[in-house]
Amino acid sequence: MGLNKKSVDDINVSGKKVLVRCDFNVPLKEGKITDENRLVAALPTIKKLVADGGKIILCSHLGKPKGEPKPELSLAPVAVRLSELLGQEVKFVASPVVVDDSVKAAVDAMKDGEIILLENTRYRAEETKNGEAFSKDLASLAEVFVNDAFGTAHRAHCSNVGVTEYIDTCVVGYLMQKEIDFLGKAVETPVRPFVAILGGAKVADKLNVISNLLEKCDTLIIGGGMAYTFLKAKGYEVGASLVDDTKIDYCKEMIAKAESLGKQLLLPVDTAIAKAFPNPIDAEIDVDYVDCDAMPADSLGLDIGPKTSALYADAAKTAKTVVWNGPMGVFENPVLAKGTIAVAKALAETDATTIIGGGDSAAAVNQLGFGDKMSHISTGGGASLEFLEGKALPGVVAANDK
Repeated sequence: MGLNKKSVDDINVSGKKVLVRCDFNVPLKEGKITDENRLVAALPTIKKLVADGGKIILCSHLGKPKGEPKPELSLAPVAVRLSELLGQEVKFVASPVVVDDSVKAAVDAMKDGEIILLENTRYRAEETKNGEAFSKDLASLAEVFVNDAFGTAHRAHCSNVGVTEYIDTCVVGYLMQKEIDFLGKAVETPVRPFVAILGGAKVADKLNVISNLLEKCDTLIIGGGMAYTFLKAKGYEVGASLVDDTKIDYCKEMIAKAESLGKQLLLPVDTAIAKAFPNPIDAEIDVDYVDCDAMPADSLGLDIGPKTSALYADAAKTAKTVVWNGPMGVFENPVLAKGTIAVAKALAETDATTIIGGGDSAAAVNQLGFGDKMSHISTGGGASLEFLEGKALPGVVAANDK
């Protein structure tokens, strides 16, 4: 997969202009940042480059402005908060086209150790199409490129891939390095036993991940909404549960694949059922717990049951490496979060390397208060999924090899 990339520790940026692609795609509510995890995650790389005496030019996208300036998606609030977090000014250099003469002048006037932040890279229509003109504009600002944005590493855009064609020195930041180290090594060279836990609603979202992880792991655990398609594939009644009828044959193939490879594939043995999906999602709900071979036709499964929680927790505790992507049930509802909590608790208590693959599982682990007990929580949902599929990520590939 070519995971041996040059990092910020392999270069000296003293006196040099350094363009840093960060992931500042933070949630905003009325101009206020509601979750600043991604800002905090970017600090080590920025601090290192400042300490080395580089001139630091930060860039990122925010939301989906679709190639035009949208004031509500400006990175201005990010510059304010970053200045506070770093204890030094992050000068916001606004331009509706991200890079123009005024931006170039601001960069030329920088002193060593200073920081500026450019406007939302997606204000430019070329960004998501990896168009040459914008890549060249960005590259014209710097002599060194640092990519620290894992959240967009699975996309080939100007600000993470295109720009590398016009700058000779391209390395990864600490956050990217950490993602490559944990996710890459878990999939390529795991310490065994390696247990993979997959949840979430749809089998369709995880087709390649299931197939790839079956080849890599020792035990694959399936939970969440997608488990019911597997249970139906085994011939069980699943009532009104979420099922993808077009993927039943696929699930049968995966059950057979696990058997032929000598891998353990664990499916729920009991389930939390209700008459209807909670509405709103966190509404009070009455549930019954039934064995998976005894589901009534008029109910739907919304979480793994207590026997399954114990089974999955025991399997996780035997592992030396665990990768988890996707909740075990409708975790936004307190009654239906029990399965997800049980798995999170088991991972929090094990000495294994525990890796949470972004997205809903990261949200669940953080909301449930187990975040600091995990070895690594990925900052990119889509990117971590593609990593687990065994795909090469364009944003990683584009960096110089060691």
